[in-house]
Amino acid sequence: MDDWRWQTAADLGRGIAAGAIDPVALTEIYLDAIDTHEYRDRIYARVTHARARAEAKAAAERAASGLRRGPLDGVPVSWKDLFDSAGIGTEAGTALMAGRVPERDAVVLENATAAGLVCLGKTHMSEIAFSGLGLNPITATPPCVNDVNAVAGGSSSGAAASVAFGLAAAGIGTDTGGSVRIPAAWNDLIGLKTSHGRLSLEGVVPLCLTFDTVGPLCRSVEDAGLLLAALEGAKPVDLTGADLSGVRLMVLDTIAPDDMRDTPRMAFEAAVDRLKAAGAQVEHRYFSQLFDAFNVAGNLYAAESYGWWRDLVEAHPEKMFPQILERVRGGKTVSGPDFVAGWNILRGIRKEYAAETAQFDAVIMATAPLLPPDAERLLTDDAYYKSENLLALRNTRVANLLDVCSITLPTSVPSCGIMFNGQTGTEARLLRLAVAAARALG
Repeated sequence: MDDWRWQTAADLGRGIAAGAIDPVALTEIYLDAIDTHEYRDRIYARVTHARARAEAKAAAERAASGLRRGPLDGVPVSWKDLFDSAGIGTEAGTALMAGRVPERDAVVLENATAAGLVCLGKTHMSEIAFSGLGLNPITATPPCVNDVNAVAGGSSSGAAASVAFGLAAAGIGTDTGGSVRIPAAWNDLIGLKTSHGRLSLEGVVPLCLTFDTVGPLCRSVEDAGLLLAALEGAKPVDLTGADLSGVRLMVLDTIAPDDMRDTPRMAFEAAVDRLKAAGAQVEHRYFSQLFDAFNVAGNLYAAESYGWWRDLVEAHPEKMFPQILERVRGGKTVSGPDFVAGWNILRGIRKEYAAETAQFDAVIMATAPLLPPDAERLLTDDAYYKSENLLALRNTRVANLLDVCSITLPTSVPSCGIMFNGQTGTEARLLRLAVAAARALG
């Protein structure tokens, strides 16, 4: 039964439907694996044993009665520690929120519970979700599955590690600048960044509400589609019959290829060759306005994050990791007119980008231009931390700035992902493309 830990969420759901997997036994397998794992306390902030067992028992009763609520009813998943969970601590990876216990679940957790998913617990994350690396000396730094001395990627670091180390069938995270896709890529998973506003942010501790999105980290594109449906309380996307014949893909040649390390660059090029061999048409295009989007991004992210976190931060700045403190305090000096002007510029760029890329099925690039950095060096070398963090977030941030949905898929090279950006609100189309691309990539 330990093999269950490495199956996709969809396969586990099918096993439950067929009567081959008991949700109670499945949940106990995961709970035992978590409790005995050497990296338990680096991955999970809190394990919700009682809730998981109660939900698994209810799922088993529904399965026995032929009343399953959906394809993932009885499947255990983890939740990033910024999703409110009733009666269970939710602290957003920061000592500023130590002891915070919400009274009700976040809406997406309510929806997932209504669909029958089992909550295993809350996973560690970058402090207040403001880093693409996953380094968090305040609470814990989850390990990367390919190098336990390296960071897992952030900010949904524990979400990725929980799946990659077989401690959850899937993890639910958030993505403000790459926080689902970077850890997914570095841990050889699928990560879906949804369009802004697609999934509810009610009951989710904010970083930048105008950029924050919710999304799953999982083992298959099918899982991503099923989890999206569960999180929003909708019908799953039909992925049957998808292929790459005639699909038009645009390689973004602006910013994304710059300063790429050799391994991610070669992995991306090899992945593109496989997509071409499977029938995709690939063209290289330049979008110069992206430079203007990046120029205003710093003010927009910093000002909004400081606006949300200012009172807590200034009350106890000594409780924060200095790198995160410095970054969030960068919003102090952004003026109101500069913030408004920046948004006006970005809205215009979004319209231009949508028109420029409308003829393509997706825009592709390497998910991250670097491999997971060493955690100890990040802690001891401030300049290295800053440069690696900015580089880690660079490619993924394109989708957040331009307000499109995005998915990362593993390549054949460990910790190297390839990213597909769709248009706003086209998750169904993107998922169908992704399932065909995943087959081509092997």
